[in-house]
Amino acid sequence: MKALVKSFILSLVVIAFVVTALAYWRGARETASQFPSQATAQSTAQQIQRGAYLVKAGNCMACHTARGGAEFAGGRVMPTAFGQFYTPNITPDVATGIGKWTKDDFWRALHDGKAPEGKLLYPAFPYTEYTKVTRPDSDAMFAYLHSLPAVAQKNVPHQLDFPYSQRGLLIFWRSLFFKAEVFQTDAKQSVQWNRGAYLVQGLGHCATCHTDRNWLGGSSGEALAGAEIPGLNWYATSLISDAESGHNSLSVEQLVQRLQQGVSDHGRVYGPMTEVVKESLQYLEKADLEAMVLYLKSQQQSNPPKQSEMAEQDKPSERELQGAMYRGEKIYKDNCIECHQADGSGALPAYPALAGSRLVNLTSSTNLTRIILNGGFAPSTQHNPEPYGMPPFAQTLSSQDIADVASYIRNSWGNHGSLLIESQVDRYRGQASR
Repeated sequence: MKALVKSFILSLVVIAFVVTALAYWRGARETASQFPSQATAQSTAQQIQRGAYLVKAGNCMACHTARGGAEFAGGRVMPTAFGQFYTPNITPDVATGIGKWTKDDFWRALHDGKAPEGKLLYPAFPYTEYTKVTRPDSDAMFAYLHSLPAVAQKNVPHQLDFPYSQRGLLIFWRSLFFKAEVFQTDAKQSVQWNRGAYLVQGLGHCATCHTDRNWLGGSSGEALAGAEIPGLNWYATSLISDAESGHNSLSVEQLVQRLQQGVSDHGRVYGPMTEVVKESLQYLEKADLEAMVLYLKSQQQSNPPKQSEMAEQDKPSERELQGAMYRGEKIYKDNCIECHQADGSGALPAYPALAGSRLVNLTSSTNLTRIILNGGFAPSTQHNPEPYGMPPFAQTLSSQDIADVASYIRNSWGNHGSLLIESQVDRYRGQASR
């Protein structure tokens, strides 16, 4: 009987494998016939220039350039819950890059998440958002990338856990979480609104970080409503909640300033967002940034987080709160008061206020903890080339010290937040600031 059961299970596994292989093969054939290969036409200087701008808007260099490596030559490690991905070389090198690709091949990758031979791409490459990019924009990006110097650098194989290493299984993932569709304008909205929606939903691929993911890595929950970023261990704030981003109370000009410069009188970017501003957003035309902000302002989170509320189980006892506040206040006076002031008001624009800070009042304490540990550094931009920074305290304060001072900051000057414990800080020790 046991032998029959084992044979039955084995048969099911074999059938599932065959079905997956057939679906994978069929997908490759459909892609090849849908997007026939064509010779690359001579690109105009204007198209290349536009492509350079669009590649900046898509922040392609940030991912496809290893730290200290040649631009666009790939090799950057992308840690995830499924293992480590390594970004590919997208310079026009024939042997190791995209030198053999046609503009149809490039369009297929962006729009349909497939390599030239029909191989399914892992969604660590955000084709789930890039699918909205228009064909003319895709062609311009391809023209620019093919105008760059070729760099001979072999691609590093991904190091993924089983079963995620089985690429053929992506056919099932795609059936659940992916739909190839170019951005469609909304006739009821303005040209500016549609431009902002196109950049946020497509090239900017904002949802990649700012939308929650399920255990399979598929988008879950409300788009742009904030999420912990797996692998990077930062919290990407909600872009459609006033409590987290100020998208209602702050003006378009104030929000554009933050995106363009990385800092403003009402907050600054930190963590992975500093790289987005440095490598991408600071180079966008003001009209495009205004369009993005206008679009985001039109979106309202259905269940917005509230700064002043804590879950009942997170509320400390009076004794715990008093102990943390006593210890944290002393640490604050010894290390923080000179810049952030006794009342948490800070000294703008150099030192941000902690009283009423959206960062401090986030339900998640991840970002505040990591900034105290690793320091807070705004990006160097054209409009703010020498930003002020906050020194790291990982070497001078213990995990308990950081938990106490963070708890003090989160519960002073009208702030309301849960207490931190030593193990929460230990979780982030030794991790890079970005």
